[in-house]
Amino acid sequence: MLNTLSSNKTAAILAKDGFEQCELIETRDALISAGVRVHIISLEPGTIIGWNGSKWGIEVDVDKIVSNVSAEDYDALILPGGLFNPDALLQDKDAIDFVKGFFKDAEIKPVVAINQGTWMLLEADVLKNRLVASFPTVLNRLRYAGAKLVDRDLVIDKGLYTSRSSHNLAALNQQVIQHLTKPRMH
Repeated sequence: MLNTLSSNKTAAILAKDGFEQCELIETRDALISAGVRVHIISLEPGTIIGWNGSKWGIEVDVDKIVSNVSAEDYDALILPGGLFNPDALLQDKDAIDFVKGFFKDAEIKPVVAINQGTWMLLEADVLKNRLVASFPTVLNRLRYAGAKLVDRDLVIDKGLYTSRSSHNLAALNQQVIQHLTKPRMH
């Protein structure tokens, strides 16, 4: 069990309609329980709806739109997968630029890509020589992008957290929370 901590950290979850419900909700709730502020970032204001198994799920309020935020405003980025979510985000230049912004200082700012969330990393062209776990449908594209594929459910490489499924969300969330809440040496 994680201790509830007071934190001055803020995480962004970038998502659109069709996000994998458990990947967004469980990660958001774990971060909030650990004292991390969380903003749901999307392409337009209002709500986005999750995909839950084989049907539409719950709606989640959007806190900010991606065209009005910067990676500099956040301490971590979460990219949930989902059946439709990545396709919509891949078409948006502001979303791609937002993701790229986290890789200026990836040693310090964690970026989490769950399942199909790695598609955003491909589009942002930030995977060269990075260790990555991936959803099977993009393995070849990851190789062509220069990623080094690792046959594990969860891979951590210099601030990049990749998971090929939602089955290990608890372990993934714990790793990210530890990264965000551990004291930094100056």
